[in-house]
Amino acid sequence: MSMAGYDNEPVILSRDVAAVIVPAGTPITLKQGLAGYITQALGGSFTLYIEGNLYRIAGAEADAIGKERVQAPELPPNATEADVKELAWAQMRRCFDPEIPINIVDLGLVYACDVSANEDGTRQLSVTMTLTAPGCGMGEVLVQDVRDKLEIIPTVSKADVQLVFDPPWSQSMMSEAARLQTGMMW
Repeated sequence: MSMAGYDNEPVILSRDVAAVIVPAGTPITLKQGLAGYITQALGGSFTLYIEGNLYRIAGAEADAIGKERVQAPELPPNATEADVKELAWAQMRRCFDPEIPINIVDLGLVYACDVSANEDGTRQLSVTMTLTAPGCGMGEVLVQDVRDKLEIIPTVSKADVQLVFDPPWSQSMMSEAARLQTGMMW
C-alpha cells in the first residue's frame, strides 16, 4: 500500500458525511452506505473514489469511513511566537492538494506566515498563499483547510489566510523534494 497505507482501500460510509467534489470544489453530502475507495490519505484529509467521482472529506469526518479523527497539535508550556510559527508551518505541511500527493508548503504555494500576539495572550496568524492555477475549483477548499489546521493550534484565536496570484506560482517554487517526487527535476 502507498499514500499512508490507504491506497485504494475499500470503504463504506457509516453515516452521511460532508464532502467536496474534486476538482470542482463543490460541497456535497455523501450518503450513508455508499461504497468506494480511499485514493489519498494525507494530512488528515481523505480523497475518496465513489461511483466514478473523487470526493475529499476532512479529517474531522474520518469516523464516517472507519478512521480516527485528527487530533489537535500541541504546544510546549510557555510557547513563544516562534514556537507557534514553527507549528503553523508544520500544520500547513499537513495540507495537501486533493489530486497531488505533495503538501502545499513543498509545492511552494505558501508565501508567508506571520504570528502576532494579542493582548489577551492569544495569537493571530496571517498567511499569504497561492494556487498552482488561478481557476482551480479547490482554491477555497484549500484555504479553508489551511485555516482549519491553523486555528486548532493552541493559543491561536484567528488565522487570516489570503489567496493571492501575484507573484504567479511556477514549478520553480517547488522544493527539491517535491520536484523529485513529481519527476520535475531540471
